[in-house]
Amino acid sequence: MADYPFLDPRFFAALETSRSAVAATGWTPCHQRIFREQREIAFMPLYSKSHSMGEYVFDWSWADAYRRAGFDYYPKLLTAIPFTPATGPRVRFATTDNPSMLCQALVEQTLDYAEEIGASSWHLLFPDDQQLEWFGDPRLLHRQGVQYHWFNRDYGHFDDFLDQLTSRKRKMLRRERRQVEGQGFTIERLTGEQITAEHWQRFALFYQRTYLKRSGSTGYLTPAFFDLIGKAMGDQCLLVTASRDGNIVAAAFYLFDDHNLYGRYWGCLQEFDFLHFELCYYQGIEFAIERRLAKFDAGAQGEHKIMRGFEPVRTHSRHWIAQPDFRRAIARFLTEEASHIQRHMDQAADLLPFRH
Repeated sequence: MADYPFLDPRFFAALETSRSAVAATGWTPCHQRIFREQREIAFMPLYSKSHSMGEYVFDWSWADAYRRAGFDYYPKLLTAIPFTPATGPRVRFATTDNPSMLCQALVEQTLDYAEEIGASSWHLLFPDDQQLEWFGDPRLLHRQGVQYHWFNRDYGHFDDFLDQLTSRKRKMLRRERRQVEGQGFTIERLTGEQITAEHWQRFALFYQRTYLKRSGSTGYLTPAFFDLIGKAMGDQCLLVTASRDGNIVAAAFYLFDDHNLYGRYWGCLQEFDFLHFELCYYQGIEFAIERRLAKFDAGAQGEHKIMRGFEPVRTHSRHWIAQPDFRRAIARFLTEEASHIQRHMDQAADLLPFRH
C-alpha cells in the first residue's frame, strides 16, 4: 500500500537532510509527538516560522497589521507540509484508538508550546475533512480557500474523459496536444528506478530556473532534495520529461499514492507552446487513468485549469491567534472571506467544460 506521501518520515528526512526546511531557511522543526508506553502513537509536523513564504494560505496582511500595531507576528507556529498545498491528513497515527482525542491532546500540547516560545499564532493548513473536524477546537478559527482538482470518473482512456467535454473544449484540448506533438517532443512518464540521478540533476536545474524567472531566487528546495526523495520514495515519484534531439528540455515532478496524484513542480529551458499544459495536466490525467487513481491534485491557484476539466474544491485551514483583539478582527474577516469563496466556487462551477 502506498500511503499519503507527505506524512511519510522519509519525506521529512529529505526536507531536513537536504537543508530545505530547517532553521536556516526559516523553517525550524519542532514536530509534536504523543507517546504511549515509549511508543510514538501520533506525529504532527510543526515548524516555528520567521516568515510566511512557502505556505499557500496567505497571511501577509495579518503580519503587516500586527507590525503596525506594535506586535511581533514572528515567530509563528505552522502545521503544514512545507511548500506543498496538498489537502490530506496532518497527523500520522500508529493506532486507531481515539484519533479525535489524540488531536485534541496535540492542540493542548501545541498551544502550551506557543505560549512557551511567545508565538503570535498557530496555523494548520490543508487538513482533510476528517482531521478538520478533529481539530474543531473553538479556539481555532476556520478559514476556507479554493483549488481545482481533476476527478477520475472510471475513465478507461483519455478519450473517455474528452468525450465528457463540450465539443468546443474537446477540440481545444486536442488542438493543444497536437501542437505539442508537432514541435517534435518525445514525452516519457518515468517512475521508480526509471528515474536516474541524472534525471534528478536535470530536473533540479529546471526547478531553479523557473524560480529565478518568477522571483529571482533559486526556490525553496535544494538540489539535494530531489536526489534524496528519488532514492527514498522513488516508487511514489513520477517524472514526466519532454526531449528534443535527445536532450531533456522540460519536466514535471509529481508524487502519488494508491488514491491520488499530486502535481508539484515543473521547469523548462525555454518556453514552448502548450508544453506546460501537456506535462503538468494532460500527462497527469493519463497517468491517473492508467493507475486508476481517483483524484489529481495539480496544486494551488490556476483558474485556467477549469476549462481543462479541473473542478473547484473547497480547502480548509485552522488558525489560533494569541492576541484577543486581532483574533476577533481576523474572525470577522474570515466570515466575509467565506462568502467570497462561495461566490467564486459558484462562478467556477458555471465555467466547467462538461457536457452534462
